[in-house]
Amino acid sequence: MYFRLSRFLLPLVLTIIIQEFGGQFLNAGMARLPGATETLAAYGLAWGLLLLLIGPLAQTAPMSLVLAGNRRDFGKALGFVLGTALLLALLQTALALTPLGRWVIDDLHRIDPGLGDLVRTVLLWTVPVIPVRGLSLLMTGQLIRVKRTAVMSYATAASIAVGIGLVFALLPVEAIQTRPIWLPIAASLGMAATEWCVLALGFRRYVHLGEGAATGALRYREIVAFVWPLALTMLVQEFSRPLINLFIARQSDGALALAVLTVVYSLGQWPFRWQNEMKNLPAAFHTEDPELLYIRRFMVLCGLLSISISLTLFWTPVRDLLLVGLIGVDPAFAVQTYIPLQLFVAFSPVVAFRAWLHGQALWRRRTRVMAPSGPLRLTAILLTLVLLPLAGLHGATLGVAALLAGFSAETATVWWGMGGWGRVTKPQTQFVRRKVKRET
Repeated sequence: MYFRLSRFLLPLVLTIIIQEFGGQFLNAGMARLPGATETLAAYGLAWGLLLLLIGPLAQTAPMSLVLAGNRRDFGKALGFVLGTALLLALLQTALALTPLGRWVIDDLHRIDPGLGDLVRTVLLWTVPVIPVRGLSLLMTGQLIRVKRTAVMSYATAASIAVGIGLVFALLPVEAIQTRPIWLPIAASLGMAATEWCVLALGFRRYVHLGEGAATGALRYREIVAFVWPLALTMLVQEFSRPLINLFIARQSDGALALAVLTVVYSLGQWPFRWQNEMKNLPAAFHTEDPELLYIRRFMVLCGLLSISISLTLFWTPVRDLLLVGLIGVDPAFAVQTYIPLQLFVAFSPVVAFRAWLHGQALWRRRTRVMAPSGPLRLTAILLTLVLLPLAGLHGATLGVAALLAGFSAETATVWWGMGGWGRVTKPQTQFVRRKVKRET
């Protein structure tokens, strides 16, 4: 059983690791261009806002996995994704071209107009990322359903290869040397398009949807009921980074701290971000492990592995090899990242437990219990950002500490909503029995 779980999860893990590795190459490219600090800060701020906008679509994969089991239902899910993506793309365009964007980016963050112009340039040219990403996630859910997770690894590997190729090809170009912000824009667009193409090929080959019953077809109301708690949770999660950026940017060394956070966010997620994919295990394997005993043990082992990786990367001299050797930042800049990176070791057990809770909520279609976790996560982040500076904490260290507080509050809220230890750790035999009885 553990081998089957590992074989299912490994491609998803590789997908996340490859994504993070590619992000480091992009950071390395920006670090080697003129005005590196300004470019890193602008791209980090813009990408945080873009992730916030993508938030409502980020749970498209679980929705596709659980709800879209035939061609009719998939068509409804496709219409929902396209409609939502259109609205979000219009909002992103408004941030890039209207006075709303100038107020949000320049005035609210208290950054100079030159840096604000770079942020708006990134937002304008990355508008296509939203619909492309939404469609990619829709196909990802179907590939997970037919247990073809390897296609996702291929898609990510191909997209990262294109991104790395673009970084190497564009670095010596005079136009990029003159206007460095075009490097991350070109790489982001190329990576998103490549991932979509590979997923589309895999979807066409491996996913064969039947027509489905004429009655009992999926309705948009059901999609909204399933998605809105997930979307709210993810929206709030993605709002965490812009909120942190907002507070950090308003400090005296705001530009430097934003640049440090851009590097730290990307590098610090290496050891733990892949654990989020474990939430797919209960829905995919509950028929083979009705009591989720093997899945629970497997998640514990993954959490311990994540802690070990984090300690190795960020608490030993390996961190200098990554920062100075791979990314290419100067030693003085690298020193600014030490403490924030060390804090990331605490994320591993929190994310492992959260994946277990989310996996049960998705499988049991109790996504509503996840809705309160988003606001409480933001509350914890806001309190941390307000109170810890009174104790002398600031800069990127403050940002990572606030993010950890938000993760912890979110996980505790979902745990409470699922019934605490009494229902989260008990075998699910009773639930399975009720489900079988209802179906018969």
